[in-house]
Amino acid sequence: MILSDKRILEEMDKGTIKIEPYNREDLGSNSYDVHLGKNLATYDNNVLDAKAHNTISHFEIPDEGFVLEPNAFYLGVTQEYTETHAHVPFLEGKSSTGRLGIDIHATAGKGDVGFCGNWTLEISVKQPVRVYKGMPIGQLIYFPVDGEIEVKYNQKKNAKYSGQPNMPVESMMWKNKF
Repeated sequence: MILSDKRILEEMDKGTIKIEPYNREDLGSNSYDVHLGKNLATYDNNVLDAKAHNTISHFEIPDEGFVLEPNAFYLGVTQEYTETHAHVPFLEGKSSTGRLGIDIHATAGKGDVGFCGNWTLEISVKQPVRVYKGMPIGQLIYFPVDGEIEVKYNQKKNAKYSGQPNMPVESMMWKNKF
């Protein structure tokens, strides 16, 4: 079951869902539109190593936009900071974004109960496309949780992405033991 617009507003009033900045016009019947933040990043190396800390370089999207290229991988970030304390948030692309050939996540569309931060986007494109800071990029939907949560994500000692800033964050796979 997905939360409706009225239920999202009720949860925001209770403090279990937080969205900043919040704009009522971005609330759909069962989702909330999020926007591309001003910063993008690319990995510094062409070959990434799952056991190594792969560094990234950040850059700001200029006012005239930035052309994303196919066969490249970009990390972006949502303009919105969110907190979700009682529901499972999912970030999906908007149909208008998909129709431009933009994928906003490779695999990480689901958040955890207790996620607090800006969402890092894993962006790839099918053909060159110019993007702009502040453009609608995706939508958050919220699912209720069945059962009590023992430890929320923001309370886990090993939560690698808790409190993400308004800058793209690189993979933290290297922190795992394998």
